[in-house]
Amino acid sequence: MTRVSDKVSQQVKGLPEDTSFGYSQLAIPKQDYVTAAKALERLQRKGVIKKLAKGIFYKPKKTVFGEKKPDEQQLLKPYLYQNGRRTAYITGDYLYNQLGLTTQVPAVMQIASRNRRVFVNNGALKATAVKSYVDVTDDNYQMLGFLDAMKDLKQIPDVDIHNTLTIFKSRISALKPAQRQMMIDYALAYPPRVRALLGAILIDLNVKKGIAQLRDSLNPLTTFDLGIDDSLLPNASDWNIR
Repeated sequence: MTRVSDKVSQQVKGLPEDTSFGYSQLAIPKQDYVTAAKALERLQRKGVIKKLAKGIFYKPKKTVFGEKKPDEQQLLKPYLYQNGRRTAYITGDYLYNQLGLTTQVPAVMQIASRNRRVFVNNGALKATAVKSYVDVTDDNYQMLGFLDAMKDLKQIPDVDIHNTLTIFKSRISALKPAQRQMMIDYALAYPPRVRALLGAILIDLNVKKGIAQLRDSLNPLTTFDLGIDDSLLPNASDWNIR
């Protein structure tokens, strides 16, 4: 039977450089955490890994200029997984900045998860918890972040609606039919304004499959004040968007 210390060393060795990780990424049972902690301490003393925060470590990348410092994405990565499985994702204005929807970068990020409340307070790196609308996986977290952007359209700082709609259309048009259906299915768990906006965009892209699902899920008497008219998005009024 492989010793815990050997198992830790082997798994750390197999990790790529410039990667952060926690106990969950190493698939170490909780009853072995004490032994694993000692093994990780030895790896720290050897300079193989660095400690970022309690239970969070980093395998530095060696360059001709020295060790590369981890970026925010790598620092947050261990908080997004549980027992080796993704259960959370970065959302909010930090994500919307990456999507090109705003130039502002927040001081505090948001981390969405269905069953966990993830808070981060690690030096300059801070994040608060929000609840995701569906379970998070490696296969769907990017799509959920995109739907979050549609949900928060009116709250995104300095948002340019025309530019944002162009980005929305571009990304949705690049999806395969099965992926578009997946987006529709997830959108049904989101607030009605997301379903209406997605429906109007799909119609504009001449996509018909799944439209009935979105339309039937909406109250025909409900209107959505998104700052969008038919000049910005044809068929917006058909979806009670204004």
